[in-house]
Amino acid sequence: MKRSDIPSLDDLRAFEVVTRLGSMRAAATELALTHGAVSRRMSKLAADLKLQLLEPDGRGVRPTREGARLAEAATDALKGIAAALAEIRSSSGAQPIVLSCERSLAMRWLIPRLSDFQDRHPGIDVHLSTGGGALDFARDRVTLAIRRLDFPLDPDWAVTTLVPEAVGPVMRPDMAERFAGGDYLALGSRTRPEAWKNWLASRPDIPAPRDIRLHDHHFMMLEAAANGLGVALSPRIIAADEVANGRLLAPAGFDADGTDYALIRPRGTQVAESVESLERWLAQQAG
Repeated sequence: MKRSDIPSLDDLRAFEVVTRLGSMRAAATELALTHGAVSRRMSKLAADLKLQLLEPDGRGVRPTREGARLAEAATDALKGIAAALAEIRSSSGAQPIVLSCERSLAMRWLIPRLSDFQDRHPGIDVHLSTGGGALDFARDRVTLAIRRLDFPLDPDWAVTTLVPEAVGPVMRPDMAERFAGGDYLALGSRTRPEAWKNWLASRPDIPAPRDIRLHDHHFMMLEAAANGLGVALSPRIIAADEVANGRLLAPAGFDADGTDYALIRPRGTQVAESVESLERWLAQQAG
């Protein structure tokens, strides 16, 4: 087979993501590219092959008959490459575990506990990587990920639930009276811009705030609340330690939102004993 018979691997990989997600915008997010860059790759791939590969489907796209066949082949090929790389890496000696975790969860929950795992398993090397949403284990060189399950899951992932997500308002103790009277600023995160609106709609017993202000991340929002700048609507898991030590108060409790935090890893690869040890420890900590 001549090299010219095979199109660009980057274009094929982008095509596989587009067909899997049914959206160029969603594919751009997963690939860390612009929408325009993904669109250009799709146009180039179709021109190189002289085939129509995609067609409109509502607000998204779907593969044509020829596109579906190519997408299936591309998926199989990429999975084969990922499996081969995983096997090569695992057979070349002890490799560090790369654990991907959402930034605020890592800072407020995981890192304060991780020394316990290191004390129990001094021979296991764990590297932290921050990230959220979908990921490509082979591309990102990630062994294991902790994610809130609010996005489509790949059927080739093994998913183990850690803890249900629950959210509630947390504040410095001297803010409680102002919160009860509606004289407070609501602090939220740009990663969940509708969180306050949705939570207040489900809790008519809680007075509305004077205003809602968004921070870039949950950990920034929590620090603002701890310094008296307002009331933060926080996931329970990342506020639990500061509620337990009294730095923050949660007078309205925490309400489940229907999602879960979970451990994710690819299926079909041999799981090292070190990874199983980390998985058991994470489950115990979450429990």
